[in-house]
Amino acid sequence: MAVFDTPQQAFGILRPICVQLTKVQTTENVEHLQAQLQMVSDSALQELQEYVLFPLRFSLKIPGPKRESLVQSVVQCITSILSTTCVRKQDLFHELFSELCTCLSSPSNLPQPAPLSEELKLTVIQALHVLMHSAYEDIILTLYQPSTLPHLGFAVSLLLGLAEHEKAKQIKLAALKCLRVLILQCDCQEHHRLLDADETKQCGDLFASFLPGISIALSRVITGDVKQGHMVTVSAIRLFYLTLSLVMADEQLIRITKDKEKPSADQSRLFELVVHRGAEWVKSTADKLSLLIHKIAEFACVHPHWKVRVALVELVHHLLLRCSQSLVDSVGHLLKALVGLVNDESEEVQSKCHEVLRNAAELRTIAENRALADVLSENLHSLATALPRLMNSQDDQGKFSTLSFLLGSLKLLGPKVNIVLNSAAHLHRLSKALMQVLELDVADVKIVEERCWGPEGSLGQPTASLQPCVQKGKGQKKYFRFFMDERIFLLIQQVCRVLGYYGNLYLLVDHFLGLYGESVVYRKQAAIVLNELITGAAGQGVDVFHERETAASTEDLKGTIVSILEEYTAQANWYLITSIDTEQSSEELLVKQSRAHALPGGANSSSLISSFFPSSDPSPAIRSMNSNIWQICIQLEGVGCFAYALGKEFRLLLASALYPVLEKAGDSTLLISQTAIGTMVDICHACGYDSVRCLINANSDYLVDGISLNLRQAAHQPHASQVFEAMLRHSDATLLPLVEDVIQDVLSTLDQFYDDRVSTFLGVLSTLVAALVQWFVVVKGNKHPQEQNAEQPTSTSPHAPQRQGEGSVTTPMEQDLQQFLLDYSKEKQIAEGNLPALEEEEEVHPSPPEPELNSTGAAGETPLPAHAQIAKEVLERCIHLLSDKSLRVRLKVLDVLELCVTVLRVHENHLLPMAHRAWPALVTRLINDDPLAVLRAFKVLRTLAETCGDFLRRRFSSDVLPKLTSSLVTQAPVSARAGPVYSHTLAFKLQLAVLQGLGSLCEKLDMGENDLNKVADACLIYLSAKQPMKLQEAARSVFLHLMRVDPDATWLFLNEVCCLLPSEPPHTSLHPLKLSGMGRQRTEFTDNVLCLLSELQQRETAAFQARPQEAPEP
Repeated sequence: MAVFDTPQQAFGILRPICVQLTKVQTTENVEHLQAQLQMVSDSALQELQEYVLFPLRFSLKIPGPKRESLVQSVVQCITSILSTTCVRKQDLFHELFSELCTCLSSPSNLPQPAPLSEELKLTVIQALHVLMHSAYEDIILTLYQPSTLPHLGFAVSLLLGLAEHEKAKQIKLAALKCLRVLILQCDCQEHHRLLDADETKQCGDLFASFLPGISIALSRVITGDVKQGHMVTVSAIRLFYLTLSLVMADEQLIRITKDKEKPSADQSRLFELVVHRGAEWVKSTADKLSLLIHKIAEFACVHPHWKVRVALVELVHHLLLRCSQSLVDSVGHLLKALVGLVNDESEEVQSKCHEVLRNAAELRTIAENRALADVLSENLHSLATALPRLMNSQDDQGKFSTLSFLLGSLKLLGPKVNIVLNSAAHLHRLSKALMQVLELDVADVKIVEERCWGPEGSLGQPTASLQPCVQKGKGQKKYFRFFMDERIFLLIQQVCRVLGYYGNLYLLVDHFLGLYGESVVYRKQAAIVLNELITGAAGQGVDVFHERETAASTEDLKGTIVSILEEYTAQANWYLITSIDTEQSSEELLVKQSRAHALPGGANSSSLISSFFPSSDPSPAIRSMNSNIWQICIQLEGVGCFAYALGKEFRLLLASALYPVLEKAGDSTLLISQTAIGTMVDICHACGYDSVRCLINANSDYLVDGISLNLRQAAHQPHASQVFEAMLRHSDATLLPLVEDVIQDVLSTLDQFYDDRVSTFLGVLSTLVAALVQWFVVVKGNKHPQEQNAEQPTSTSPHAPQRQGEGSVTTPMEQDLQQFLLDYSKEKQIAEGNLPALEEEEEVHPSPPEPELNSTGAAGETPLPAHAQIAKEVLERCIHLLSDKSLRVRLKVLDVLELCVTVLRVHENHLLPMAHRAWPALVTRLINDDPLAVLRAFKVLRTLAETCGDFLRRRFSSDVLPKLTSSLVTQAPVSARAGPVYSHTLAFKLQLAVLQGLGSLCEKLDMGENDLNKVADACLIYLSAKQPMKLQEAARSVFLHLMRVDPDATWLFLNEVCCLLPSEPPHTSLHPLKLSGMGRQRTEFTDNVLCLLSELQQRETAAFQARPQEAPEP
């Protein structure tokens, strides 16, 4: 396309169309001109600007109605010309400005926009915007003269009307953007010359006349329907504070003279429109603006879009920076909005708020501005007075806003917060509000129900239960009565920490300690506040804008912490009732709920478990115990806070603080014990200990001293056992030499208080022996050499069971079949006693081991290790208690007995005599006791069988096995016809435990053929498909163990039930095999029997395939 660079060439091509447009005003002619303008260079068009604009302006000036499409095309063409040229003449600029404004106005009501199409309105607004940017800056400033005030007001009124009443978002945004250009605060990327002080003052004088209309209209736009979009609201907020900072700027108002300048005679009428910004006008305008600012701040603070809230923060910053003196009455609203957004949910809003507040703190905008500081102090006084009422009446969002304002005000005041705290009335109001809002919800019955059963829960997994904590302790989640939003509690924490950071620590601690002791109702809340005050005073976890004048010294902190700890650990506040822990009532409950026979039968046993735990409803007693639990937890968290506040200096207070914490670490209430453990972790981090184990070992001297002293006064100091238990659970084997004397004290005290405190001391012994298992058995993971030597002789026996890790049974090959049968016949004769020659050999061979048997009690015997000696002494006490009348005691004794056997399993010479002494009472527990005791006793029996196999074989076969098999046979019909609820009964659990353990017992004890047949007959019933699935699986496990003991007999027994072998022999030399299971129809046992036979076949196949690979025997 050809481009005409010279004015002469451009004039030649543009003149015909301009003449034609002047004659005939049509859309086609305008579009034709627009197309021709594309071929003209910018320099040539600049020279012909007025000539080309003439027909277009003429089209707009023609009287009478005009088509909107024509007007829109003309305005678009004017915009195109102005965007590539500059307006150099004042007259042209003013005329174009008026003509474009006229396009928007209504003929009947000039200040109001005409009802035009949205496209035309948007086009005209964009043309005004381009016109303001195309004119030279000196030309633009001619618009801001008293003489042009009507023209400027006309444009402002039109654009405000469009911004306020139009529904189209694009028109609203364009109108607000054009208004911003009119007040010379354009946000475009082009470079604009900054106005000097006189020019700024001149513009401020002119726009002071429009300030009421602009501010009211913009406030309506800002607080309008949210559906208009956040961009409109943001643009209106920015225009609002830019206009206010232009008219109400402090630096401008200082230069305003007291009297208004007198205009000349020809300008007197126009000068009457100009407002004199005197003191009275400023005061009156500021009062009215205060209402609008309050309205805008309240609306924008809760606007759903974060960009609107950011714009509000910018408004506050702008007005505080430039109009803090003139708008002093609005400072309260501005600061309230600002501090209310400090903790906004949006990170962008938070970041902007912190930036503004830190900027204000650095510039001393508030601290050195007495008026602003007074406003903040007054607002804080008012808020402190109204805070109790607000906390009681507001919802969570309201509480969050109020507390955000409180926190922000405290941060802004900084050290001057003591002005409020020194007022007793306001401190009282503030503290009562905190007491009210921090009231905990203590109605949850689960807090009391969740118990820490201690050693009982750690028997199966001693490693997990005794492993020290390595993570930093965290406070327990709290539930409050008057709010649910967690952000509110975080705000309250910050409020308390800021008070501790800036405030008089002694005054605050004394006041809240008074509330702590005043009433039980305030005790938990006051403890929370005290903990946070100390944290804030130490400068930890607190976000502030001003540095305090003098930081709290270590001595001040230590003295304050000592006084608080004395209150916390006082007997009335530390030893609270946290459970209805009456051992007798609990024992009676267990006895009443489990009167069934040790070998239960019938449907009566199915309801045993369902009634084991009584139903309890929330009551005042439970609420009181919940309250006590939370109070102890809060006080424990406080100890952790104090440790962090003092750091390594807290080591000096461990002599008085660690013992009480360990007491609670051994508490039976789960919440308390968890919190205490977390507190110990906090102490480790604060004092520089590597772990809780190191903490306990380093301070074991006075802990042991305290335990020994309190054990001698067990009636008055009943918590010493809890401290000892906690030490054992959270330490390691290095602690044992340090506590040997304490262990002896515990044992001697148990001997003295068998009747009164036997259950408590059994708990200690259980924890002790569990720790021994953890330290000397489980952790090492290797079997003791004596244990390995003890297993070697048994493994050489022909009938010795294979180790559990071996999954196959050695099957002879065809060439060894004859030798196998000969050996079997020989061994059978030996078992029947028909070979006297072999008996003589047996008399000769046992002679070498005689020294070992005779050395059982010899004086030259190697002494037991310390841990084994302790386990032996504990086991001696437990044997006497196996027949105790209390079911709870018997259960604990059985647990301790199992652990003692585990510790002594490598010291068989000492274990077997003890097992011999315990056997009669253990048998009674197995066959004639409560089902709960039977379950525990069966676990002990399985543990004994791992070490004392030969010792238990005959005793188990004669004393226990008949009762167990009889019980299984009796209960089988009950479980076969029971429903799904049966699996929750104690009878089912007893059946399952017996079936799961019976097979391993037979294998470990190397039971004889008759006993194996009894077991197989009793367990066969549980292979029925009618039995519960878990019982079927347990029964199959029994037969899998029997396969390891005697695979041939097991194979024959199963084939008698169901046989899939062919009736014809594989060779004519063999006789036909006749088994009762052949040819039987499918029964309820078929699936499980076939599964077992398939497993046995796989083992034989695997062994057969592995046999040729073995080295031949010499």
